[in-house]
Order: sequence, then structure tokens, then C-alpha cells
Amino acid sequence: MRNINSKDRSKYYIVNKNGSRIMKKILLFIFIIPLVFTETLFCEENTYLTIGSGDITGLYYLTGGAIAHIVNSRSTETGLRLNVQSTSGSVYNIENVISGTIELGIVQSDRLYQAFNGTKKWLGNAKQQLRAVFGIHTEAVTVIASENSNITCIAHLKARRVNLGHPDSGQHQNAIDALENLGINYQNDINPSGHEDYKVPELLNKNQLDAAFITAGHPTDFFNAICSGKTKVRFIPIIHLNPILKKFPYYLETSIPVSVYPYQKNQPDVKTFGVKSILMTSEKINERAIYIITKEIFTKIQQLKKYHPAYVNLSPHYMIEGLTAPIHPGALKYYKEAKLLK
Repeated sequence: MRNINSKDRSKYYIVNKNGSRIMKKILLFIFIIPLVFTETLFCEENTYLTIGSGDITGLYYLTGGAIAHIVNSRSTETGLRLNVQSTSGSVYNIENVISGTIELGIVQSDRLYQAFNGTKKWLGNAKQQLRAVFGIHTEAVTVIASENSNITCIAHLKARRVNLGHPDSGQHQNAIDALENLGINYQNDINPSGHEDYKVPELLNKNQLDAAFITAGHPTDFFNAICSGKTKVRFIPIIHLNPILKKFPYYLETSIPVSVYPYQKNQPDVKTFGVKSILMTSEKINERAIYIITKEIFTKIQQLKKYHPAYVNLSPHYMIEGLTAPIHPGALKYYKEAKLLK
């Protein structure tokens, strides 16, 4: 073994007050380990979750941002922070919550029902790990057509160029249901396309599209942009709703307040049907995190309403009605505390 001279000893030892020598490397180990352990505990106490929303021009993205902003305002106290991700919509959000790529998603109530129960796109493959947190705004199935197309009712869509929305969006199925309810086959009776919503204004203005289905909350800047374009547009009513409302438990009757949009060619509000947007998650997500999100939003509903006119009618009872999957235990805990549910 190599002898260590006095000069070298200083590299390896310190002397305590009793004159005993202690190796520096041992002390370094003793001091570093608690710091690493403390840091690990801190990280475990802080949770970062991602909300899948929708297209950046749509209300889902704004809604995700509003929820995140409210929750993140107290992240120092709660240890919870939310991020918002722009996505292609409900189907993407459901699939990626299931895979664990994201933890939360804003989805249409119909898509959540279909996924949980194994119908439509998920036929025979029920996603029963999905959970609802709370409902948000109502979304109207909206049909908008260029004035020069002379389309004034759904029947006039036959043989026309009609955008049904991205195939992975909830509105794509809404459009199919609306057409089939009136005896129109979307594959044979119209010229369908699957463009994302943000492309619709340009396609209408360039006369490359006659009409489009868009499921959305109202009012939105997106429809303001369409209505104020060089091509004048008309909102098309969807009537004879009793069959579709009886057939599908997630649909509800609603109307579009077209008077809020400039330059459009309608006068009274336009009748249609719609769904509710829902914040959903997986049963695997931490109960404490979902409890915090729910409590923060429900105790600050008035603050949430200021983010967009579509939230004007939000109330605690409305937000727990019409949920199309079981409620997550974290949300349920708050609802019982607040005496919203027994």
C-alpha cells in the first residue's frame, strides 16, 4: 500500500475537533446523498400533466389554456402544473390518454361515450379505463355554406363539395350522423372531404368548397373570420331531430346564435343539435391531481367564464350533467365534498 505524506493527506482527510481524521470522500458521500434524496422527494411531490386539446384556432385549445392558467396560478401551493398540447381532436386525445402519451384530453361527449362503450370507431374494443372529470361548453353541429352555392337546407348538400372535418375529429362522425338522419349517404350522395377546420375559410373563399360541417362552441373568432370573408356565407339549419336524439343518448338539441356574427345571411338563430365538451382522463391518473384540477376550476367558475363567451352559462350542476363515462375518483371526491353529488 502506498504511503501518504502530510501534503497528500490534506487531499483525503480532514481533522475533526477531537483530532480524529475523517476521509473527505466519505463526508462528500454523506452530504451529497441526503441532497439527492431530498431533490427526488421534491420531484415526486410535483406533478406535470398534459391536456390534449384541439386545433390552435378552435375553442378546445383556448379551453385547455384557460384550465391550465387557472390551475397553474396555484402550482406553487399545489405542486401541480398543466401543459396544453394542440391536437387533431377527440379521437387523438382519447387514444393518447389510453397510451399514456398525455394525461388529460378535451373531447366531445359522443366520442367519449363511443370509446368507453366500444361502439363506432371503437367497435368491440371498449376503452373502459377512461374517466370523465367535468363537462364544459355545449358544441353545436354547425353547417356553413357559401351564398353562391344556393344551399339553404341539408337536402341541398347532395352532389356538393362538403367538408366533414378531419377523420379523427368528433365532428366527422357528427356530420355523418346528421346526413344519415335525413337519408343522405355521405359516401355516395355528396363529394366529401376531410380537411382540418383552419383550411375551411380559404377553401370557401376560393370556391373550392360549397359547405362545411364544424362542431364548435359559439361564438368563436373562427366563425367571425368565415363570415367576414369575401365569400358571403349562410348557416344551414338541421331539423327533424327527434330520430337522432332518440337514437343517440349523447346528442342534445341546441341552436346557433348567428346574430353575433357579422355579414352572414341568416336572421334568426339556427336550430341544430350538439354535444357537450368534456375534460376526461384515465383511471390510472393520480387521484390527488384530478381532485386539485376539479376544485380549482369549480371554485373559480366565474374566472373561467371571463375567458370566452361560450362559457357564459357554466354552473357546477351543468358541468356534472351529461358525462358519458364514469367520474374519476379525484373529481368524485370534490363533488361529494361540495355536496354536488351524494
